[in-house]
Amino acid sequence: MSLTAPLLPAAHALGTGTSEIIVAYASGPADIPKAWDGLQLPQLQALLATLTPTSVVQGDEMDFSPPHERALARAMQLPDTPGLIPWAALASGETTQPCAFITPCHWHITPDQVHQTDPASAPLSEDESRQLLALIAPWFSDDGITLEYLLPDLWLARGAAFKDLATASMDRALGRDVRPWMPNPIQGAIIQRLQTELQMLLYTNVFNDQRAERRLPPINSFWVHGTGSLPRLPVTKPQAVCIDDLRQATLQSDVQSWQKAWQALDSGLIADLQQRAAKGEPIKLTLCGERNAVQWQSQPRSFAEKIKSLFGAKRLPDLREML
Repeated sequence: MSLTAPLLPAAHALGTGTSEIIVAYASGPADIPKAWDGLQLPQLQALLATLTPTSVVQGDEMDFSPPHERALARAMQLPDTPGLIPWAALASGETTQPCAFITPCHWHITPDQVHQTDPASAPLSEDESRQLLALIAPWFSDDGITLEYLLPDLWLARGAAFKDLATASMDRALGRDVRPWMPNPIQGAIIQRLQTELQMLLYTNVFNDQRAERRLPPINSFWVHGTGSLPRLPVTKPQAVCIDDLRQATLQSDVQSWQKAWQALDSGLIADLQQRAAKGEPIKLTLCGERNAVQWQSQPRSFAEKIKSLFGAKRLPDLREML
């Protein structure tokens, strides 16, 4: 799965007992305003009523890094400048040169847009990916970029071309027109030229002929993401876990699946956090949307405040508006 930042399923967080949770895409598909209609989340409602909110990320939907990636970066003691969170360097432990992730992909090109297809919809096998990497690595090498296989849809790239080059998270480009998400045309001139050259190289290559025989779309481009330099590795192990259970449904604008995923999250991980908070354990819950991230956390409360929380209104905040 070609994620830019390290996200995990809620089941993993339950197993670790972590008390700092970040939930990506908690506000729902941005293009469907009625996603919250009829959605009941009683455990979340009860939990938030006992915690204090603080805004931790403020941005807009055009930032290169979505709020959950910025919130996770802060929790992991990483730079959180949009588009320059060094996820690739962190994954490789590289502290001496700029790094990036490279994801081979299919672009559906029309007169009106260049559409980024989800790599998961036409996956590469490991053999295919390694074959493709060997084919195009010399082209990158000519520009001082080395490539290393990590996963079928994720390679590690190292080179000066990525220095201070802000790139959009894979999540920002998936299913969208890539043109608003391209790097600065001057700083990213090498990348854009390589994308153009590889489109021509792969157009008639036997690699894509073989994919066509299996009725798979051609690989005709690549996405660069996770760029940035990492001066030093984080000194402590991160305590926060970022949850991806709502991600796929949101990116596919699948409201029904998103609601079901939220309900499962509510009855599982959120219920566990609520029970632990009720016992007095310190809890941090960060909910993220397309623009903002808000963190709710335990705070010392007076006896009067505790009584008020028991009998006062417990309406769920308007998360779609907040996030």
